[in-house]
Amino acid sequence: MKEFNARRVFWMSLPIFAELLLQLLVGNVDQMMISRHSQAGVAAIGNGNQIINIIIILLSSMSAAATIMLSQYIGARDERRAGAVCNVAFLVVGGASLAASLALLLFWKPLFSWLRIAPEVMPDARGYLLAVGSFILVQGCYMTFAAILRSYAYLREIMTTALIMNGINIFGNAVLINGLFGLPELGVMGAAISTNISKCIGLAVISFIYCKKIRIPLGLSQLRPFPGAVCRRLLFFALPTGGESLSYDLSQAFILRFVNLFGTAVVATKVYCSIFANIAYVYSIAISQATQIVVGYLVGEQRIDRISRRVWTAVGIALAVSLSITALLWLNSDFVFGLFTRDQSVWRLGKTILAIEFFLEIGRSVNIVMVRSLVAAGDVRLPVGAGIVSCWLVAVAGAWLLGVHFGLGLPGIWIAMAVDEALRGAVFSIRFLTGGWKKHLPSVS
Repeated sequence: MKEFNARRVFWMSLPIFAELLLQLLVGNVDQMMISRHSQAGVAAIGNGNQIINIIIILLSSMSAAATIMLSQYIGARDERRAGAVCNVAFLVVGGASLAASLALLLFWKPLFSWLRIAPEVMPDARGYLLAVGSFILVQGCYMTFAAILRSYAYLREIMTTALIMNGINIFGNAVLINGLFGLPELGVMGAAISTNISKCIGLAVISFIYCKKIRIPLGLSQLRPFPGAVCRRLLFFALPTGGESLSYDLSQAFILRFVNLFGTAVVATKVYCSIFANIAYVYSIAISQATQIVVGYLVGEQRIDRISRRVWTAVGIALAVSLSITALLWLNSDFVFGLFTRDQSVWRLGKTILAIEFFLEIGRSVNIVMVRSLVAAGDVRLPVGAGIVSCWLVAVAGAWLLGVHFGLGLPGIWIAMAVDEALRGAVFSIRFLTGGWKKHLPSVS
Protein backbone atom coordinates (compact mmCIF):
# COMPACT_ATOMS: atom_id res chain seq x y z
CA MET A 1 0.00 0.00 0.00
CA LYS A 2 1.38 3.41 -0.95
CA GLU A 3 2.18 5.96 1.72
CA PHE A 4 -0.71 8.35 2.34
CA ASN A 5 1.14 11.66 2.63
CA ALA A 6 -0.56 15.05 2.47
CA ARG A 7 0.12 15.45 -1.24
CA ARG A 8 -1.48 12.13 -2.13
CA VAL A 9 -4.57 12.84 -0.02
CA PHE A 10 -4.85 16.26 -1.69
CA TRP A 11 -4.69 14.73 -5.17
CA MET A 12 -7.25 12.12 -4.14
CA SER A 13 -9.57 14.90 -3.02
CA LEU A 14 -9.54 16.80 -6.33
CA PRO A 15 -11.61 14.37 -8.45
CA ILE A 16 -13.94 13.89 -5.49
CA PHE A 17 -14.31 17.67 -5.28
CA ALA A 18 -15.10 17.91 -8.99
CA GLU A 19 -17.61 15.08 -8.70
CA LEU A 20 -19.32 16.60 -5.66
CA LEU A 21 -19.41 20.06 -7.20
CA LEU A 22 -21.02 18.66 -10.32
CA GLN A 23 -23.46 16.60 -8.26
CA LEU A 24 -24.29 19.71 -6.27
CA LEU A 25 -24.97 21.59 -9.47
CA VAL A 26 -27.40 18.91 -10.64
CA GLY A 27 -29.63 19.90 -7.73
CA ASN A 28 -28.84 23.60 -7.58
CA VAL A 29 -28.88 24.29 -11.30
CA ASP A 30 -32.65 23.79 -11.13
CA GLN A 31 -32.85 26.75 -8.76
CA MET A 32 -30.30 28.80 -10.68
CA MET A 33 -32.05 28.42 -14.02
CA ILE A 34 -35.60 28.81 -12.70
CA SER A 35 -34.57 32.11 -11.06
CA ARG A 36 -34.89 33.79 -14.47
CA HIS A 37 -38.37 32.33 -14.74
CA SER A 38 -39.86 33.34 -11.35
CA GLN A 39 -38.96 33.99 -7.71
CA ALA A 40 -41.89 31.78 -6.67
CA GLY A 41 -40.31 28.95 -8.67
CA VAL A 42 -37.07 29.36 -6.72
CA ALA A 43 -38.99 29.12 -3.44
CA ALA A 44 -40.91 26.07 -4.73
CA ILE A 45 -37.76 24.15 -5.67
CA GLY A 46 -36.02 25.29 -2.48
CA ASN A 47 -38.81 23.90 -0.32
CA GLY A 48 -39.05 20.71 -2.37
CA ASN A 49 -35.32 20.15 -2.19
CA GLN A 50 -35.33 20.68 1.57
CA ILE A 51 -37.41 17.51 1.89
CA ILE A 52 -35.59 15.61 -0.86
CA ASN A 53 -32.26 16.47 0.76
CA ILE A 54 -33.34 14.80 4.01
CA ILE A 55 -33.74 11.54 2.11
CA ILE A 56 -30.60 11.98 0.03
CA ILE A 57 -28.49 12.57 3.14
CA LEU A 58 -29.90 9.42 4.74
CA LEU A 59 -29.02 7.41 1.63
CA SER A 60 -25.62 9.09 1.57
CA SER A 61 -25.00 7.91 5.14
CA MET A 62 -25.76 4.36 4.10
CA SER A 63 -23.51 4.48 1.05
CA ALA A 64 -20.79 6.16 3.13
CA ALA A 65 -20.98 3.24 5.55
CA ALA A 66 -20.23 0.96 2.61
CA THR A 67 -17.21 3.13 1.73
CA ILE A 68 -15.88 2.88 5.29
CA MET A 69 -16.26 -0.89 5.46
CA LEU A 70 -14.89 -1.48 1.98
CA SER A 71 -11.82 0.65 2.62
CA GLN A 72 -11.15 -1.29 5.83
CA TYR A 73 -11.53 -4.68 4.11
CA ILE A 74 -9.43 -3.54 1.16
CA GLY A 75 -6.75 -2.44 3.63
CA ALA A 76 -6.99 -5.85 5.30
CA ARG A 77 -7.09 -7.58 1.85
CA ASP A 78 -10.35 -9.39 2.65
CA GLU A 79 -12.03 -9.79 -0.77
CA ARG A 80 -14.82 -12.08 0.45
CA ARG A 81 -16.20 -9.57 2.94
CA ALA A 82 -15.71 -6.72 0.48
CA GLY A 83 -18.04 -8.54 -1.94
CA ALA A 84 -20.60 -9.06 0.80
CA VAL A 85 -20.53 -5.34 1.64
CA CYS A 86 -21.31 -4.40 -1.98
CA ASN A 87 -24.37 -6.63 -2.17
CA VAL A 88 -25.69 -5.76 1.29
CA ALA A 89 -25.27 -2.05 0.49
CA PHE A 90 -27.53 -2.32 -2.57
CA LEU A 91 -30.12 -4.24 -0.57
CA VAL A 92 -30.22 -1.70 2.28
CA VAL A 93 -30.06 1.46 0.14
CA GLY A 94 -32.57 0.10 -2.38
CA GLY A 95 -35.09 -0.78 0.32
CA ALA A 96 -34.69 2.61 1.98
CA SER A 97 -35.11 4.39 -1.37
CA LEU A 98 -38.40 2.64 -2.16
CA ALA A 99 -39.72 3.35 1.34
CA ALA A 100 -38.80 7.04 1.00
CA SER A 101 -40.59 7.41 -2.34
CA LEU A 102 -43.72 5.83 -0.88
CA ALA A 103 -43.56 8.13 2.15
CA LEU A 104 -43.38 11.24 -0.06
CA LEU A 105 -46.35 10.06 -2.11
CA LEU A 106 -48.46 9.54 1.01
CA PHE A 107 -47.35 12.42 3.23
CA TRP A 108 -46.39 15.36 0.99
CA LYS A 109 -49.42 17.40 2.01
CA PRO A 110 -48.84 17.40 5.81
CA LEU A 111 -45.13 18.03 5.16
CA PHE A 112 -45.89 21.15 3.14
CA SER A 113 -48.49 22.34 5.64
CA TRP A 114 -45.94 21.96 8.42
CA LEU A 115 -43.37 23.96 6.41
CA ARG A 116 -45.95 26.78 6.02
CA ILE A 117 -45.32 27.07 2.30
CA ALA A 118 -47.03 30.10 0.74
CA PRO A 119 -50.18 29.29 -1.29
CA GLU A 120 -48.71 30.69 -4.52
CA VAL A 121 -45.71 28.36 -4.16
CA MET A 122 -47.62 25.19 -3.23
CA PRO A 123 -48.59 23.82 -6.71
CA ASP A 124 -45.07 24.04 -8.13
CA ALA A 125 -43.50 22.71 -4.93
CA ARG A 126 -45.84 19.73 -4.93
CA GLY A 127 -45.20 18.90 -8.57
CA TYR A 128 -41.43 19.18 -8.19
CA LEU A 129 -41.32 17.10 -4.99
CA LEU A 130 -43.43 14.25 -6.33
CA ALA A 131 -41.67 14.14 -9.70
CA VAL A 132 -38.14 14.09 -8.26
CA GLY A 133 -39.18 11.96 -5.29
CA SER A 134 -40.46 9.18 -7.55
CA PHE A 135 -36.88 8.66 -8.83
CA ILE A 136 -35.17 8.32 -5.43
CA LEU A 137 -34.35 4.65 -6.15
CA VAL A 138 -32.30 5.78 -9.15
CA GLN A 139 -30.40 8.22 -6.94
CA GLY A 140 -29.84 5.58 -4.26
CA CYS A 141 -28.41 3.05 -6.72
CA TYR A 142 -26.17 5.72 -8.25
CA MET A 143 -24.81 6.69 -4.84
CA THR A 144 -24.09 3.05 -3.96
CA PHE A 145 -22.17 2.45 -7.20
CA ALA A 146 -20.23 5.66 -6.57
CA ALA A 147 -19.43 4.62 -2.99
CA ILE A 148 -18.01 1.30 -4.17
CA LEU A 149 -15.96 2.84 -6.97
CA ARG A 150 -14.68 5.49 -4.57
CA SER A 151 -13.46 2.82 -2.17
CA TYR A 152 -11.41 1.30 -4.98
CA ALA A 153 -10.05 4.77 -5.86
CA TYR A 154 -11.80 5.04 -9.25
CA LEU A 155 -12.27 8.73 -8.59
CA ARG A 156 -11.84 10.12 -12.10
CA GLU A 157 -14.49 7.78 -13.45
CA ILE A 158 -17.02 9.06 -10.91
CA MET A 159 -16.09 12.64 -11.78
CA THR A 160 -16.62 11.96 -15.49
CA THR A 161 -20.05 10.51 -14.79
CA ALA A 162 -21.00 13.56 -12.73
CA LEU A 163 -19.86 15.81 -15.59
CA ILE A 164 -22.10 13.93 -18.01
CA MET A 165 -25.06 14.16 -15.64
CA ASN A 166 -24.59 17.88 -15.09
CA GLY A 167 -24.26 18.64 -18.79
CA ILE A 168 -27.47 16.77 -19.54
CA ASN A 169 -29.28 18.51 -16.69
CA ILE A 170 -28.23 21.99 -17.83
CA PHE A 171 -29.24 21.29 -21.41
CA GLY A 172 -32.53 19.72 -20.33
CA ASN A 173 -33.32 22.67 -18.05
CA ALA A 174 -32.69 25.17 -20.82
CA VAL A 175 -35.00 23.27 -23.16
CA LEU A 176 -37.80 22.26 -20.80
CA ILE A 177 -37.98 25.27 -18.46
CA ASN A 178 -38.06 27.78 -21.32
CA GLY A 179 -39.78 25.68 -24.00
CA LEU A 180 -37.07 25.64 -26.67
CA PHE A 181 -37.26 23.78 -30.01
CA GLY A 182 -41.03 24.05 -30.07
CA LEU A 183 -41.54 22.19 -26.79
CA PRO A 184 -43.97 23.57 -24.17
CA GLU A 185 -42.63 25.92 -21.50
CA LEU A 186 -42.80 23.72 -18.39
CA GLY A 187 -41.14 25.94 -15.76
CA VAL A 188 -40.58 24.13 -12.46
CA MET A 189 -41.85 20.81 -13.81
CA GLY A 190 -39.36 21.07 -16.66
CA ALA A 191 -36.56 21.34 -14.10
CA ALA A 192 -37.84 18.19 -12.35
CA ILE A 193 -38.05 16.20 -15.59
CA SER A 194 -34.56 17.27 -16.62
CA THR A 195 -33.17 16.27 -13.21
CA ASN A 196 -34.73 12.82 -13.46
CA ILE A 197 -33.44 12.23 -16.99
CA SER A 198 -29.90 13.21 -15.99
CA LYS A 199 -29.98 10.88 -12.97
CA CYS A 200 -31.15 7.93 -15.07
CA ILE A 201 -28.37 8.47 -17.59
CA GLY A 202 -25.87 8.89 -14.78
CA LEU A 203 -26.95 5.56 -13.27
CA ALA A 204 -26.56 3.83 -16.64
CA VAL A 205 -23.04 5.22 -17.08
CA ILE A 206 -21.80 4.46 -13.57
CA SER A 207 -23.21 0.92 -13.60
CA PHE A 208 -21.36 0.32 -16.89
CA ILE A 209 -18.13 1.55 -15.28
CA TYR A 210 -18.71 -0.76 -12.31
CA CYS A 211 -19.10 -3.77 -14.59
CA LYS A 212 -15.86 -2.89 -16.37
CA LYS A 213 -13.73 -2.04 -13.33
CA ILE A 214 -15.02 -4.12 -10.39
CA ARG A 215 -15.15 -7.92 -10.54
CA ILE A 216 -17.62 -8.33 -7.68
CA PRO A 217 -20.88 -9.93 -8.89
CA LEU A 218 -24.16 -8.38 -7.73
CA GLY A 219 -27.54 -10.01 -7.18
CA LEU A 220 -29.78 -11.69 -4.64
CA SER A 221 -28.00 -14.98 -5.25
CA GLN A 222 -24.88 -13.41 -3.74
CA LEU A 223 -26.75 -12.93 -0.46
CA ARG A 224 -27.17 -16.68 0.13
CA PRO A 225 -26.28 -17.49 2.82
CA PHE A 226 -27.13 -14.05 4.09
CA PRO A 227 -24.04 -12.22 5.44
CA GLY A 228 -25.67 -11.17 8.69
CA ALA A 229 -22.46 -10.04 10.37
CA VAL A 230 -21.60 -7.74 7.46
CA CYS A 231 -25.15 -6.33 7.40
CA ARG A 232 -25.09 -5.62 11.15
CA ARG A 233 -21.74 -3.88 10.85
CA LEU A 234 -22.93 -1.75 7.93
CA LEU A 235 -26.00 -0.75 9.92
CA PHE A 236 -23.73 -0.01 12.90
CA PHE A 237 -22.11 2.71 10.79
CA ALA A 238 -25.16 3.73 8.76
CA LEU A 239 -27.97 4.00 11.33
CA PRO A 240 -26.33 6.28 13.90
CA THR A 241 -24.79 8.57 11.26
CA GLY A 242 -28.01 8.40 9.25
CA GLY A 243 -29.95 9.31 12.37
CA GLU A 244 -27.64 12.25 12.98
CA SER A 245 -28.03 13.34 9.36
CA LEU A 246 -31.80 12.98 9.61
CA SER A 247 -31.79 15.03 12.79
CA TYR A 248 -29.67 17.72 11.15
CA ASP A 249 -31.86 17.97 8.07
CA LEU A 250 -35.04 17.98 10.15
CA SER A 251 -33.54 20.85 12.12
CA GLN A 252 -32.87 22.62 8.82
CA ALA A 253 -36.50 22.02 7.84
CA PHE A 254 -37.58 23.62 11.12
CA ILE A 255 -35.33 26.57 10.35
CA LEU A 256 -36.82 26.85 6.85
CA ARG A 257 -40.22 26.91 8.54
CA PHE A 258 -39.08 30.02 10.40
CA VAL A 259 -37.70 31.54 7.20
CA ASN A 260 -41.03 31.01 5.43
CA LEU A 261 -42.57 33.43 7.94
CA PHE A 262 -40.55 36.27 6.40
CA GLY A 263 -41.95 36.07 2.86
CA THR A 264 -40.94 34.80 -0.58
CA ALA A 265 -38.07 37.26 -1.11
CA VAL A 266 -36.34 36.17 2.11
CA VAL A 267 -36.91 32.50 1.23
CA ALA A 268 -35.30 33.13 -2.15
CA THR A 269 -32.36 34.87 -0.44
CA LYS A 270 -31.95 31.86 1.86
CA VAL A 271 -31.96 29.54 -1.16
CA TYR A 272 -29.30 31.60 -2.97
CA CYS A 273 -27.10 31.83 0.13
CA SER A 274 -27.43 28.09 0.70
CA ILE A 275 -26.26 27.49 -2.87
CA PHE A 276 -23.19 29.67 -2.27
CA ALA A 277 -22.56 28.00 1.09
CA ASN A 278 -22.67 24.60 -0.62
CA ILE A 279 -20.05 25.76 -3.11
CA ALA A 280 -17.88 27.02 -0.23
CA TYR A 281 -17.89 23.79 1.77
CA VAL A 282 -18.07 21.19 -1.00
CA TYR A 283 -14.28 20.91 -0.99
CA SER A 284 -14.39 20.21 2.74
CA ILE A 285 -16.66 17.27 1.95
CA ALA A 286 -14.28 16.14 -0.80
CA ILE A 287 -11.17 16.09 1.36
CA SER A 288 -13.15 14.53 4.22
CA GLN A 289 -14.18 11.67 1.92
CA ALA A 290 -10.58 11.20 0.73
CA THR A 291 -9.42 11.25 4.35
CA GLN A 292 -12.17 8.82 5.36
CA ILE A 293 -10.95 6.33 2.75
CA VAL A 294 -7.37 6.75 3.98
CA VAL A 295 -8.42 6.32 7.63
CA GLY A 296 -10.26 3.13 6.64
CA TYR A 297 -7.15 1.78 4.91
CA LEU A 298 -4.98 2.67 7.91
CA VAL A 299 -7.42 0.99 10.31
CA GLY A 300 -7.42 -2.13 8.12
CA GLU A 301 -3.60 -2.14 8.06
CA GLN A 302 -3.39 -1.38 11.81
CA ARG A 303 -1.28 1.75 11.21
CA ILE A 304 -3.15 3.77 13.83
CA ASP A 305 -0.27 6.11 14.65
CA ARG A 306 -0.60 7.80 11.24
CA ILE A 307 -4.29 8.70 11.50
CA SER A 308 -4.14 11.89 13.58
CA ARG A 309 -1.63 13.61 11.30
CA ARG A 310 -3.72 12.86 8.22
CA VAL A 311 -6.87 14.21 9.87
CA TRP A 312 -5.33 17.48 11.10
CA THR A 313 -3.72 18.11 7.71
CA ALA A 314 -7.11 17.62 6.04
CA VAL A 315 -8.75 20.05 8.50
CA GLY A 316 -6.18 22.73 7.65
CA ILE A 317 -6.66 22.33 3.91
CA ALA A 318 -10.47 22.33 4.24
CA LEU A 319 -10.38 25.55 6.26
CA ALA A 320 -8.09 27.32 3.79
CA VAL A 321 -10.23 26.44 0.77
CA SER A 322 -13.69 27.03 2.24
CA LEU A 323 -12.78 30.37 3.81
CA SER A 324 -11.10 31.57 0.61
CA ILE A 325 -14.19 30.73 -1.46
CA THR A 326 -16.52 32.40 1.05
CA ALA A 327 -14.38 35.55 1.09
CA LEU A 328 -14.43 35.71 -2.72
CA LEU A 329 -18.21 35.30 -2.78
CA TRP A 330 -18.66 38.09 -0.22
CA LEU A 331 -16.31 40.46 -2.07
CA ASN A 332 -18.24 39.86 -5.30
CA SER A 333 -21.68 39.48 -3.75
CA ASP A 334 -23.45 42.04 -5.97
CA PHE A 335 -22.23 40.21 -9.06
CA VAL A 336 -23.13 36.69 -7.88
CA PHE A 337 -26.57 37.68 -6.61
CA GLY A 338 -27.07 39.65 -9.81
CA LEU A 339 -26.82 36.39 -11.73
CA PHE A 340 -30.14 35.36 -10.15
CA THR A 341 -32.18 38.47 -9.39
CA ARG A 342 -32.34 42.25 -9.78
CA ASP A 343 -34.02 42.68 -6.39
CA GLN A 344 -31.72 45.05 -4.46
CA SER A 345 -33.18 43.95 -1.12
CA VAL A 346 -32.03 40.40 -1.85
CA TRP A 347 -28.53 41.71 -2.70
CA ARG A 348 -28.25 43.64 0.59
CA LEU A 349 -29.58 40.83 2.77
CA GLY A 350 -27.49 38.26 0.91
CA LYS A 351 -24.25 40.20 1.49
CA THR A 352 -24.96 40.29 5.23
CA ILE A 353 -25.57 36.54 5.26
CA LEU A 354 -22.32 35.85 3.38
CA ALA A 355 -20.39 37.88 5.99
CA ILE A 356 -21.81 35.64 8.72
CA GLU A 357 -21.19 32.60 6.53
CA PHE A 358 -17.44 33.24 6.74
CA PHE A 359 -17.52 32.50 10.48
CA LEU A 360 -19.95 29.61 10.04
CA GLU A 361 -17.54 27.89 7.64
CA ILE A 362 -14.78 27.76 10.27
CA GLY A 363 -16.82 25.38 12.40
CA ARG A 364 -18.37 23.54 9.50
CA SER A 365 -15.05 22.70 7.83
CA VAL A 366 -13.74 21.22 11.07
CA ASN A 367 -16.97 19.28 11.62
CA ILE A 368 -17.14 17.76 8.16
CA VAL A 369 -13.60 16.36 8.27
CA MET A 370 -13.69 15.34 11.94
CA VAL A 371 -17.03 13.53 11.80
CA ARG A 372 -16.10 11.36 8.80
CA SER A 373 -12.72 10.57 10.30
CA LEU A 374 -14.12 9.68 13.72
CA VAL A 375 -16.76 7.40 12.19
CA ALA A 376 -14.18 5.71 9.93
CA ALA A 377 -12.12 5.01 13.07
CA GLY A 378 -15.16 3.45 14.78
CA ASP A 379 -15.95 6.39 17.09
CA VAL A 380 -19.61 6.79 16.12
CA ARG A 381 -21.48 7.78 19.27
CA LEU A 382 -19.80 11.11 20.04
CA PRO A 383 -20.28 12.77 16.62
CA VAL A 384 -23.84 11.47 16.42
CA GLY A 385 -24.79 12.52 19.97
CA ALA A 386 -23.11 15.92 19.76
CA GLY A 387 -24.65 16.57 16.36
CA ILE A 388 -28.20 15.78 17.47
CA VAL A 389 -28.03 17.77 20.71
CA SER A 390 -26.33 20.83 19.24
CA CYS A 391 -28.42 21.17 16.08
CA TRP A 392 -31.64 21.32 18.13
CA LEU A 393 -30.58 23.14 21.29
CA VAL A 394 -28.31 25.63 19.53
CA ALA A 395 -29.25 25.91 15.84
CA VAL A 396 -33.04 25.52 15.98
CA ALA A 397 -33.67 27.12 19.37
CA GLY A 398 -31.18 29.88 18.58
CA ALA A 399 -32.76 30.48 15.16
CA TRP A 400 -36.16 30.99 16.75
CA LEU A 401 -34.74 33.15 19.56
CA LEU A 402 -32.60 35.43 17.39
CA GLY A 403 -34.47 35.31 14.09
CA VAL A 404 -38.12 35.30 15.21
CA HIS A 405 -38.32 36.35 18.88
CA PHE A 406 -35.74 39.16 18.74
CA GLY A 407 -36.66 40.07 15.17
CA LEU A 408 -33.20 39.72 13.59
CA GLY A 409 -34.68 37.72 10.70
CA LEU A 410 -32.44 35.73 8.41
CA PRO A 411 -29.15 37.14 9.84
CA GLY A 412 -30.20 36.00 13.33
CA ILE A 413 -30.93 32.54 12.00
CA TRP A 414 -27.50 32.38 10.32
CA ILE A 415 -25.76 33.48 13.52
CA ALA A 416 -27.45 30.63 15.43
CA MET A 417 -26.29 28.12 12.83
CA ALA A 418 -22.73 29.50 13.02
CA VAL A 419 -22.68 29.06 16.81
CA ASP A 420 -23.90 25.48 16.39
CA GLU A 421 -21.10 24.64 13.94
CA ALA A 422 -18.45 26.30 16.13
CA LEU A 423 -19.56 24.41 19.25
CA ARG A 424 -19.48 21.01 17.53
CA GLY A 425 -16.14 21.81 15.92
CA ALA A 426 -14.65 22.48 19.35
CA VAL A 427 -16.03 19.21 20.77
CA PHE A 428 -14.64 17.09 17.92
CA SER A 429 -11.26 18.82 18.02
CA ILE A 430 -10.93 18.04 21.72
CA ARG A 431 -11.83 14.42 20.97
CA PHE A 432 -8.96 14.07 18.53
CA LEU A 433 -6.50 16.02 20.66
CA THR A 434 -7.12 13.84 23.72
CA GLY A 435 -7.02 10.58 21.71
CA GLY A 436 -10.37 9.39 23.07
CA TRP A 437 -11.30 8.08 19.61
CA LYS A 438 -8.67 5.34 19.85
CA LYS A 439 -10.80 3.45 22.40
CA HIS A 440 -13.35 2.66 19.68
CA LEU A 441 -11.11 1.29 16.93
CA PRO A 442 -12.84 -1.64 15.19
CA SER A 443 -11.41 -5.08 14.49
CA VAL A 444 -11.56 -6.05 10.80
CA SER A 445 -10.08 -9.50 11.24
